[in-house]
Amino acid sequence: MDIEAAKLIGAGLATIGVAGSGVGIGTIFGQYVSGGLRNPAAAPKMFGNVLLGFALTEAVALFALVMAFLILFG
Repeated sequence: MDIEAAKLIGAGLATIGVAGSGVGIGTIFGQYVSGGLRNPAAAPKMFGNVLLGFALTEAVALFALVMAFLILFG
């Protein structure tokens, strides 16, 4: 196998983490909306935890993207 082909395959596999992160973010906000509709008084107290979960999930996507770029151009 050519080294350039291996780089492209590795970068493609590294971007799977970005798709997984998108699913995670959708799940986080979907559950927040669902919980907020069930108990509107608790929604403001949950929002800080939602933002923390969003930030951590987005960080995983950024790490996966950086790894893909390192594989391609490193």
